[in-house]
Amino acid sequence: MYIGRIVSVVQTPEGKLGAVYRVSSRSFPNRTAVPAKTKVSIVPKAGHEGDIHKNPYIAYNCVQVVCDGQVAVVTNGSQTDPIAEKIAQGMPVRDALALTSLALDYEKDDYNTPRVSAVADKRDGSAWLATVRHDGIEVRQLPLEPGKFFYVATYEENSICLTQGGSYDATNAEEACAFILGGGVFAERTNPVTAVAALDNGTGFDLRAEDAPAAN
Repeated sequence: MYIGRIVSVVQTPEGKLGAVYRVSSRSFPNRTAVPAKTKVSIVPKAGHEGDIHKNPYIAYNCVQVVCDGQVAVVTNGSQTDPIAEKIAQGMPVRDALALTSLALDYEKDDYNTPRVSAVADKRDGSAWLATVRHDGIEVRQLPLEPGKFFYVATYEENSICLTQGGSYDATNAEEACAFILGGGVFAERTNPVTAVAALDNGTGFDLRAEDAPAAN
């Protein structure tokens, strides 16, 4: 089943909090994730730079870590930076997600693609998902516990609900990327392109990116 882009909040069996993102695409699969110190960007692969002129939504910062490494914001679009900026300036996570989602709205492409966002907040151990679609907006804190995850996607599974999740056995950022690319329920979600994970490393968040195997 094709569900498009996916954001997920996770807690490892050891209790480490994280947020994970997967790009899935049928139209623009030639993309990769480029990690930096406190952010990760989705960009076209070499030789496919012209794709940005075909669709302005395919390149963006998908991860931003703020508040001295205590909060990770993970999204499928340009909402990453304004959500992160508002949280860094002291706005509650719920309000930053709601305000930015309302301001930017869903993507005005051929599919009215929803914006989906996740926040992992080590300051109080909370995990949030948000989505804004053409027919509504949702912002919700999820009841994470060790060895659990929840997710929301841009298509099909684009409402936040407790049934979109399950048990979680990844223990580090690399395993988190592998899981969302093809583990568990995600093995049945088609067209993976690349994955990004932000996972608690004690002092901040460990950022990792992994492209899907070429065979996929």
